[in-house]
Amino acid sequence: MVAQRTVLVTGAASGIGNASARQLLAAGYQVVAVDLDADAVRASLKTSREELEPISADVSREDDCQAAADRAISRFGKIDAVLHWAAKHSTSYWSDLTAEEFNRILAVNTTGSFLIAQAAARHMLPRKFGAIVLASSTSVIAGTTGGPAGSGGPAYVASKAAIIGLVRSLARALGPSGIRVNGVSPGVTETPMIAAYSAENRAIQQGRVPLGRLAQADEIASVGGFLISDDARYINGETIIVDGGAAFG
Repeated sequence: MVAQRTVLVTGAASGIGNASARQLLAAGYQVVAVDLDADAVRASLKTSREELEPISADVSREDDCQAAADRAISRFGKIDAVLHWAAKHSTSYWSDLTAEEFNRILAVNTTGSFLIAQAAARHMLPRKFGAIVLASSTSVIAGTTGGPAGSGGPAYVASKAAIIGLVRSLARALGPSGIRVNGVSPGVTETPMIAAYSAENRAIQQGRVPLGRLAQADEIASVGGFLISDDARYINGETIIVDGGAAFG
């Protein structure tokens, strides 16, 4: 009998992270749901099941990431996988972007991805088993410039481009210890992150997709779920584009 698996999910209060937590709970996983606001996680998931452990944490803080991983161990005894969706958006155009904002976006999106992976991997190493999924973005392909339409600007694009390199480096470093690391690059997805999109920009983005619509959060979450499953046991170091064909549409 396969033991019940434990997954640490970040950004779990809304968007793709929330969809991931819902899917995993429905499938019988133990879920450590990390977000800045643990109460928002509880409210959004509306469950008091024993399989859920909500945790408040800022992924840009090393101590918070380590505490979240330690809490997972104390509650469930292990971490089998990480689905890291937490991120901060930036639409500032290059001429308006300050060093402070640029560094804050990198701290959350890039450094945060490393810190949560590092904290979890330290607990995975003794068991020589684990899967980590980090989130990039197809804004890296498009090179979106930001501005009032709401698309990601250079700080956001740079932070997400770095994830692809991080995935490859960690995959090579951790693979010999039985820990797989992969990435997901979502296209434009119906989440709070695109709330500032202008109507014109939404129409443009939808028009680029051969399927004729934007992604739903659960469609992106499902790919993350696949990457941590045994069905993906020989996939390592890859970043999968999930954009309905927009990259060539």
